[in-house]
Amino acid sequence: MSRKVARDYTYKLIHEFLFQKNKNDITLNLLLSTIQDDKDKEYIFNVYNGIIDNYDELLNYVSKFLSSYTIDTVYKTDMAAIMLSTYEMKYMKDIPQVVSINEAIELVKKYSDEKSNVYVNGVLSSILKDIKNG
Repeated sequence: MSRKVARDYTYKLIHEFLFQKNKNDITLNLLLSTIQDDKDKEYIFNVYNGIIDNYDELLNYVSKFLSSYTIDTVYKTDMAAIMLSTYEMKYMKDIPQVVSINEAIELVKKYSDEKSNVYVNGVLSSILKDIKNG
C-alpha cells in the first residue's frame, strides 16, 4: 500500500465522521485489517483520531477560509478533503504542505463535483498562506 491509498482510506473515514458526528471504530478497524504496512496503519489511525480530537478547533479554523460558504453549505466530500489537508499541514511536519494540498485536490477530483477542485484548492491555498504567516 502507499501513502496515497492510506490517505484515501482516511478521507473516507473522515467523510463518514462528517455525516455521523461520531467516531466509528468498526469501520476504522475494518479498514485497518485490510492493510499490511504498519506505517500506513499508523498514518490512518493517527490522522483519523487527530482530526476527531481536534475537530472543533479545525472546523473553526477552516470556517475562516470558506469565502461565501459556511461549514453547512460546503459539500461533505469537499470538507473531508479540506479537513484532511488542513490537519496534515498544521500537525504533520513530515508531509510537505504542497503534497498535502495536491493529494486533497486529487481526492476531490475523484469523489466530488467536477468544479469542486478549484474551490478546495483556493481554500487550501489560503490556509497554507495563513499557516506560513502564522
